[in-house]
Amino acid sequence: MIEAVGLDADDTLWENEQFFRLTEAGLAELLADHGDPDQISRCLHEVERRNLSRYGFGIKGFTLSMVQTAIELTGGRVPGQVIGRILELGHEMLAHPVHLIEGVPEALDALAGRRLILITKGDLLDQERKLAASGLAERFDAVEIVADKTPGTYARVLKRHAVDPGRFLMAGNSVKSDILPVLELGGRAALIPHDLTWQVEHDDDPDHPGFRRLDSIRELPGLVERFGTGR
Repeated sequence: MIEAVGLDADDTLWENEQFFRLTEAGLAELLADHGDPDQISRCLHEVERRNLSRYGFGIKGFTLSMVQTAIELTGGRVPGQVIGRILELGHEMLAHPVHLIEGVPEALDALAGRRLILITKGDLLDQERKLAASGLAERFDAVEIVADKTPGTYARVLKRHAVDPGRFLMAGNSVKSDILPVLELGGRAALIPHDLTWQVEHDDDPDHPGFRRLDSIRELPGLVERFGTGR
């Protein structure tokens, strides 16, 4: 029986990665004299990877990584107005509207009565802003905004809410963050793929009896019911 259902937020409940891609394209335009879009993208992604341990996940760290990318690609000669425009791109991301993914309201309606925990990682203020703007906050029994999603993180969250890992199901779009850590704890996990998923979150689907891949979040309520009957 499933005692609680965890749900990821970015690119599971609402669109997120598309705004990063659009901003990345804007950075490529600003730095067009210093490389083609693919080169600039590769440099940015490498800088982001190096900075994850410093800044964590979210728009603020991404903005700082864009600034660092501009400095590296120009050999430290990036004009002040370009830095200013990069900061504006970050500000625009923080102000973008929240677009719910198709099927989310219906799925949450069908899960009404279940114990739902939103578990998302990233910048605290930005995640709180998006949750408030989404209109979904009241659907959840608890909200956890974490720095990263590791087995230890999930273990602490489940302990805090007195949830047995064996009776917990996590659903999200990232194998690395939403699936593997929960399976390691003995829980169950459902992958809801998104066409745009940050490359850092990519991993192979696990061969595990507690794992399922869904075509849409609309399938989640039915999966919860099937797991509850042992199927």
